[in-house]
Amino acid sequence: MYEIIADLHTHTLVSSHAFNTITEMAAKAKAMGYRAIAVTDHGCAMPDSPHRWYFYNLRRLPDVLEGIPVLKGIEANVLDLAGGLDLEQEKLAGLDWVIASIHGDCLPGSLTQDEATGLWLKIAENPAVDMIGHSEQMQHRYDYDAVTCAFAKRNKVVELNGNSAVVRPGGSGNMRQLALACKKNGCRIALNTDAHSIYHLEAGVAPLQNLLREIHFPEELVINSSGERLREELKRHGKKVVERIGGLL
Repeated sequence: MYEIIADLHTHTLVSSHAFNTITEMAAKAKAMGYRAIAVTDHGCAMPDSPHRWYFYNLRRLPDVLEGIPVLKGIEANVLDLAGGLDLEQEKLAGLDWVIASIHGDCLPGSLTQDEATGLWLKIAENPAVDMIGHSEQMQHRYDYDAVTCAFAKRNKVVELNGNSAVVRPGGSGNMRQLALACKKNGCRIALNTDAHSIYHLEAGVAPLQNLLREIHFPEELVINSSGERLREELKRHGKKVVERIGGLL
């Protein structure tokens, strides 16, 4: 139960605090038996991020690398309370998978619950955003019920992030409440490693799978739990790549 067939949040060494190339990440995912992987390096406002030209050229790579479909994406940084992101809207729209996340280097300090809730509700209205990343962090607590309800209506995905326990400690209670809100409101989720190396990718997301078992989370709401679910999610988001790789999922 809660099999994971794709990791939809990973980084390569073009985010210079990560350690492996895109081909190495793809090869590891293939060796693990995954059906796909998304490469989502940090957006340009992050201090060690790739130049914006990287994201323009990324789309020129083949859809399949090392024998596995590779979704070419970005972890865009939220820049302000209006939900602004750090790559032009038309460029985001051309990528296969767009995550929006809050990082302290790009949006410093803590937010009030009203501020964080308003921010994510604005993100919900952005057609280029597919998923929000590691949003359970303590300094940006938001109204999980209101936001997951809006996300469910607008086909946005909430990530449960396997790296949070290490780099964002103290948010496990929030993660559980967020998952429960997604269950209540029918909001689809993805379990991801946020891997910064092949070793991190290989470690998987077992604690998150255990959490879902504990709360009896509906497996049909986990978009990366089967090839069919991931294919349907890509179709919902109007991703042209699904026309080219759908049969491989």
